[in-house]
Amino acid sequence: MTSHKLGTHDEWLAARLDLLKAEKELTRRSDEVAQRRQELPWVRIDKDYRFDTDQGPASLADLFRGRSQLLVYHFMFGPDYTAGCPSCSAIADGFSGSVVHLAHHDVTLTAVSRAPLAKIQAYQRRMGWSFPFAATSTPTSG
Repeated sequence: MTSHKLGTHDEWLAARLDLLKAEKELTRRSDEVAQRRQELPWVRIDKDYRFDTDQGPASLADLFRGRSQLLVYHFMFGPDYTAGCPSCSAIADGFSGSVVHLAHHDVTLTAVSRAPLAKIQAYQRRMGWSFPFAATSTPTSG
């Protein structure tokens, strides 16, 4: 068992108020960083990204599904993995409910992994997920 400092209510309150001040500073800093992220310049994508989806082969533009914005979640699930990343899986548990809300804001959410599509589909069924998922296609030499 770990030992923990015991104190009075007044000591706890003073420490809690000090912590609250630090938390507010952290939130303000996080908001500033988020604003800077949103202000990053856009970059034209000229590479022909290809994906395997439930609907067949797709380009990056196809993943937008007619919407003006695309939110791509890099789901860590490599070709040799037996299952998806546990942390990614926990995060993805909320995606199915979010897809509808995002669509009402002209956003398509798609998870993308390096695992083959059949492996992704089997994992989706196992997890009970219904959100869009795509596999990165292996470029063909020609």
